[in-house]
Amino acid sequence: MASYTPKNILITGAAGFIASHVANRLIRNHPDYKIVILDKLDYCSNLKNLLPSRSSPNFKFVKGDIGSADLVNYLLIAESIDTIMHFAAQTHVDNSFGNSFEFTKNNIYGTHVLLEACKVTGQIKRFIHVSTDEVYGETDEDAVVGNHEASQLLPTNPYSATKAGAEMLVMAYGRSYGLPVITTRGNNVYGPNQFPEKLIPKFILLAMAGKPLPIHGDGSNVRSYLYCEDVAEAFEVILHKGEVGHVYNIGTKKERRVIDVAKDVCKLFSLDPETVIKFVENRPFNDQRYFLDDQKLTNLGWSERTTWEEGLKKTMDWYTSNPDWWGDVSGALLPHPRMLMMPGIERQFEGYEDGNAAASQAKSNSTQTQMVVPVKGNPSTPKSPLKFLIYGRTGWIGGLLKTICEKQGIPFEYGKGRLEERSTLAADIQNVKPTHVFNAAGVTGRPNVDWCESHKPETIRTNVAGTLNLADVCREHGLLMMNFATGCIFEYDAAHPEGSGIGFKEEDKPNFTGSFYSKTKAMVEELLKEYENVCTLRVRMPISSDLTNPRNFITKISRYNKVVNIPNSMTVLDELLPISVEMAKRNLTGIYNFTNPGVVSHNEILEMYKSYIDPNFQWKNFTLEEQAKVIVAPRSNNEMDASKLKKEFPELLSIKESLIKYVFEPNKKT
Repeated sequence: MASYTPKNILITGAAGFIASHVANRLIRNHPDYKIVILDKLDYCSNLKNLLPSRSSPNFKFVKGDIGSADLVNYLLIAESIDTIMHFAAQTHVDNSFGNSFEFTKNNIYGTHVLLEACKVTGQIKRFIHVSTDEVYGETDEDAVVGNHEASQLLPTNPYSATKAGAEMLVMAYGRSYGLPVITTRGNNVYGPNQFPEKLIPKFILLAMAGKPLPIHGDGSNVRSYLYCEDVAEAFEVILHKGEVGHVYNIGTKKERRVIDVAKDVCKLFSLDPETVIKFVENRPFNDQRYFLDDQKLTNLGWSERTTWEEGLKKTMDWYTSNPDWWGDVSGALLPHPRMLMMPGIERQFEGYEDGNAAASQAKSNSTQTQMVVPVKGNPSTPKSPLKFLIYGRTGWIGGLLKTICEKQGIPFEYGKGRLEERSTLAADIQNVKPTHVFNAAGVTGRPNVDWCESHKPETIRTNVAGTLNLADVCREHGLLMMNFATGCIFEYDAAHPEGSGIGFKEEDKPNFTGSFYSKTKAMVEELLKEYENVCTLRVRMPISSDLTNPRNFITKISRYNKVVNIPNSMTVLDELLPISVEMAKRNLTGIYNFTNPGVVSHNEILEMYKSYIDPNFQWKNFTLEEQAKVIVAPRSNNEMDASKLKKEFPELLSIKESLIKYVFEPNKKT
């Protein structure tokens, strides 16, 4: 059996429990391996878990999220990573019942980002994906043989479902792209450093405080427990001897009922289990038993070394010696803790600071532990591995994207090909080699959409055929296309009346066909739903801080003799265009109402204009009927529901707040 020797290993989630033991072991046993740790320091992570490796020259810590594609790509390239050990995940089953979307985001999307980065860089020789025994689902109570690696996956809770989903992605990338993947599925692990939402540390801390030990249901559920150092050794064996394309169970034949675990803890603390153990409501679904067949791993030379009694005593001794390791964990000690998924709780190494100070210390003293924390705007930040191909060079949005890319240091080029000519688009992609494509090209008409009414073939050629061409070529090359579309495909109706606060959602069917421009945009949007590589951004009545631009909605209405006064959803480009770049970095797809939350009327905007810009400004209103006499095509008026975008970007301001912050305050006349 050939042995594998890595050089530069990226370990995700290694400020957490299991991965920190693995990282410390590899750093201790293999000083010639460079170990780079990526961890976002979530609630169950603690930099103190890595204290044994602090002074090692082959150790480097990077604070960051595996969901950040640009960071992951940069790390793989900058650190010449050839091996990934992927531990980072949300793992607490109780939390998954209360916040399952966070599990999907971390466990599935995060894994996908890593896999895609491996595919793009093409330099990874081992990708070890850490899964769980829970993906097998419940083992029959009378089963004599445990689940083997080829057993069917039957997850029963949101946590295990996301882990199974991540496994499917890993397997697919192994088969489709030849990625050298190995998957592990492990039993329960216990030992020092574990966050006390898990059973054994929770019982120990409660026993230390003389409090009841809560048991879900009747305590008859059976689990298998492995001591953390034995598990770290198992990963060391799999790293060096595991075969690409294989799955390895990390398990033990020694099973224990939950109530017996509680009784063993009581025995260590000389407590009466009859009075200390408290039975509480069971989980929505609590698998009765997980049982693994670990023969395949045993054949590699691994075996469990630590007895249950020895491991439990070591664990108790560690917690009694380090009662404040995790700070205030009262919330974790509840019978059903589901409120703890709060990112950003950082527990630093003593003497180290976050941000620029940490980064500069790492650079100035290479013999010290390297603490690297990516910071926006840091002039020492390395060049981004992103590269954008932008269509719409002469357009308003296309020009603003150029400014954003320059500000963020993102390389970009404008497309030279025409959307209607497929071969020129393919040539652009071949020459530029982008990571993402932005389509800000399209026919809107000059001076307005009325132009499209008399130029229908030209409008179809660009807005429909051209956009589909670009989407299809991008799909062939495995590229995400960020497509700037329009929200002017809806009109207030009985289900979405004006002033009701009920906005049109992404899945609603367009109901406005008053203008030919809107017809073409609704048509192409429907067809783009068949392309999984497209992110459609519905822009409405775009506004920017440049009040001299004739395309700016405020500039337009401030120059009209008369305006209608109807509340509408609108897009403040100064705030939202940088978000479109972040969406590309996150590789988001699907349709998004790309507007600020809420509505604002024409009169409200002009009142702001008068207050901030020109106190002498005057205007008149007229009705929709009067407006219809001076325009060729009717105009769309609607409210868009921006809750999907707001959920992805909670900091997104309402339309009125955004107008003041990004448009009127910067232009205020004193």
